[in-house]
Amino acid sequence: MGIHQREEKEVSVFRNGRSQAIRIPKEFEFQTDKVLVSRDENGSLHLRPKARKMSLIEALDWLKEQGPMEDFPGDPGDADMLPLDDVKL
Repeated sequence: MGIHQREEKEVSVFRNGRSQAIRIPKEFEFQTDKVLVSRDENGSLHLRPKARKMSLIEALDWLKEQGPMEDFPGDPGDADMLPLDDVKL
């Protein structure tokens, strides 16, 4: 299937209490328990998985994997400043 072609499947709409619902076919199954729904200017609904937030431990592990930043830019405001004088307390 080409990059701009979309697989489509017709599904039935039904009521679940006061909400409308559809059954999502297995081939479109989400691997998450949260989904974001939006409507575009043509009235079409779009569903996409909600990104899961990293835990603090996961974020720290991810940062460790990234390694040191060799090309980290300095503060542009420091370029024309003189070095600090030693202070004796």
